[in-house]
Amino acid sequence: MIIDAHQHFWDLESGSYPWLTAAYGPICRSFDEAQLEPELRSCGVSGTVLVQSMDSYEDSDAMFAVAQRWRYVMGVVAWAPLTRAEESAKAIERFRRHDAFVGVRHLIHEEPDPDWLLRDDLQRGLELLEANGFTFDVVAVLPRHLDHVATLAERFPRLKLVVDHTAKPPIKDGGWLPWAELMTRAASYPNVYTKLSGLNTAANWETWGPDDLRPYVDHALGAFGANRVMFGSDWPVSILAGGYQKVWAATQSLLSGLTEDERAMVLGATASEFYGLEVRTSSTS
Repeated sequence: MIIDAHQHFWDLESGSYPWLTAAYGPICRSFDEAQLEPELRSCGVSGTVLVQSMDSYEDSDAMFAVAQRWRYVMGVVAWAPLTRAEESAKAIERFRRHDAFVGVRHLIHEEPDPDWLLRDDLQRGLELLEANGFTFDVVAVLPRHLDHVATLAERFPRLKLVVDHTAKPPIKDGGWLPWAELMTRAASYPNVYTKLSGLNTAANWETWGPDDLRPYVDHALGAFGANRVMFGSDWPVSILAGGYQKVWAATQSLLSGLTEDERAMVLGATASEFYGLEVRTSSTS
């Protein structure tokens, strides 16, 4: 089973997405399942993990509505106010009524404080996720964000963490450090995973190809192992640099050196294990 572990929807008529300005050109419009389904069918993708695009209940509720009506959504990564423990507990209790709810994400890269992940009031929220068996997606755009992943992994050893977009390595500039060292450090904790997603928009949008991504993908696979790496399209953001089909084709090239079992992990089994998707699928079939 092939699972896209990272995709988004947004409706600009019914929701507010302040980060999505005209500067984003082709993705500064609404996207829903009708536009994504042909892409999934073309690539043989069986299901997706729908990930929050805004730190709001409005966005989360919209995702749960899609999950109810669209069979492709296997899991929803919602938003909860993790820095407000009491409110967060109520949100998690409400979200867990939806069988699609698998974890929480916050737009960390939109926070002005690069040390937001270490805030004292956030720790209680992460404790709630850990205690209830839900996951936390980390948007580690800055090296400081990635540096903090190891701190959280050690502090919350039973909390499954996933570094979105392989922490946006400096592909366009051909950079390597400190990204590579920080990824290796994060990977040393068994509760930390990563997604091969969003790499095309970290490269030159117009000229990138598989070989531009290869050193970074190979490093992630070497550090984490296929059993802690998962494929994600980051659609529709990926439209900025080629779109779904180009990302899918590049992924096939980048994984061509793996064994059949390892490819199966990256393309579905890892996401299923991390988010508990097999449990949800069997309980709703």
